[in-house]
Amino acid sequence: MLGMATGCEIAPPVQEMSDARQAIAVARDAGAATHAADELREAVLFLETAEQKLTEESYAEARRAALAAKSKALTARRISEINQPE
Repeated sequence: MLGMATGCEIAPPVQEMSDARQAIAVARDAGAATHAADELREAVLFLETAEQKLTEESYAEARRAALAAKSKALTARRISEINQPE
């Protein structure tokens, strides 16, 4: 019984969603649309998945997708910063 209860998340991943949105915005500001378009697109797709899972109240899946979106956005930002002309 305990195993079933711990597998279900009852709280939406508010912080993770916010972090993902902010990371995507920062990546865009860093020029990711130009320098890391694939990574930025993947981040946005993960965020869209997270938002869909949130509406379905599948909070664990929403959290995983939001974390993946943030990770991809951070990668996009790093690539953009490396590829910016000085």
